[in-house]
Amino acid sequence: MERRAKVELFEQIRREYEFGVGTIRAVAQKLGVHRRMVRQALASAEPPERKRVTRERPAIGPVQPFIDAILESDRTAPRKQRHTAHRIYERIRSELPEHRVAEATVRVYVRQRKHELGWSMRETCVPQSYAPGQEGQVDWYEAWAELSGEQVKLQVFSLRSMVSGAAFHRAYQRATQQAFLEAHEQAFHYFGGVFRLLRYDNLASAVKKVLRGHRREETTRFIAFRSHWRFASDFCTPAAPHEKGGIEGEAGYFRRNHWVPLPKARDLDDLNQQLLGACREDERRQIAGHDTTVGAAMIVERAHLLSLAEQDFELAEVAFPRIDGLGCVRVKTNLYSAPAPPGRTVEVRLYPSQVEIRDEGRLVARHERCYERHQRYSISNIISTCWSANRARWSARSHWRRGGRADCGRRVMIGCWPSLSSATGSRAARAR
Repeated sequence: MERRAKVELFEQIRREYEFGVGTIRAVAQKLGVHRRMVRQALASAEPPERKRVTRERPAIGPVQPFIDAILESDRTAPRKQRHTAHRIYERIRSELPEHRVAEATVRVYVRQRKHELGWSMRETCVPQSYAPGQEGQVDWYEAWAELSGEQVKLQVFSLRSMVSGAAFHRAYQRATQQAFLEAHEQAFHYFGGVFRLLRYDNLASAVKKVLRGHRREETTRFIAFRSHWRFASDFCTPAAPHEKGGIEGEAGYFRRNHWVPLPKARDLDDLNQQLLGACREDERRQIAGHDTTVGAAMIVERAHLLSLAEQDFELAEVAFPRIDGLGCVRVKTNLYSAPAPPGRTVEVRLYPSQVEIRDEGRLVARHERCYERHQRYSISNIISTCWSANRARWSARSHWRRGGRADCGRRVMIGCWPSLSSATGSRAARAR
């Protein structure tokens, strides 16, 4: 019985008792209700709330603590890397195979718990249609990962085909223009061709100034890169992400399915290999409304893409600094050691993830690129040649003592000792 009807019945009972038959038994017989209800109506005009019986939940009950623990851990996780109901269901199947529970039951419980936690619901987008090879959409998004046991916030480049639904993801420490262009080339090789049109938001790597309407003043380097690969570009209206809803949805899907829980890797290269494997894994899925899998549609679309350029675009930033008195060169406020005499001008090639130092065209040092400011890298990761002059040797050795990586410097020096001793004679042996 609805509450309104019950309130009206209580009113009728109270009136019949006061102005009618006058007894509980007579009122119950006349209105056809139980005497207990008559007593309730006489005690209060408001019907009591119906007691809800707490029933056992044999299916979801045993896994409730597991689900609650996941949702509790999501409180401290990045907002866009929390578990979905489907992801929780998949974890229950893999981690608690002895408990059989339907995905619909998990969805109902997770929806109820997320509503109690006050988490927002996802947005709805309108699908569109595209010709094969016509358009790809590009965007950056943030994600967290564990690199060598430490949680690091990364910038992830993503490019999605609007026909096949295939996507390419690659992580970087910073969303620099170099990383932006390098990721494009990696994506073109992954797809096996170039899309005729790439759609962006107004990111600084490509847009220098937003003009009236859809007109943009693009950066010179992006224009040269676009000309090299022969694609056209289009930019969304500011603060209108729905104009590139395909890549927005792709970033959310990939984050929920491959960044949850936080991936663990030795370094950024290892993580990018994992992301590439995840992209390959997604080729086996079939998107709702599509007749074939992502991988099969990707193969069909490849014939409609523009062909790859014969050579990649030159991405390195080239500078010609001088070696200082400590055997270092300064590159974007940071110091990197180089096995060359002080005062010599060397060639520095700056890439998104590494710094190469060349002396007279010969690679002498390679460092991992540092994105902090005013840091000192005293030992290179790869030294292709050892010192052939006492002055360079003593400059580097002095710098090892002053730098913060003495142990690493000692190992590299011991490894280079045979070449040093043969080149510099007995005085090098005494210096050791």
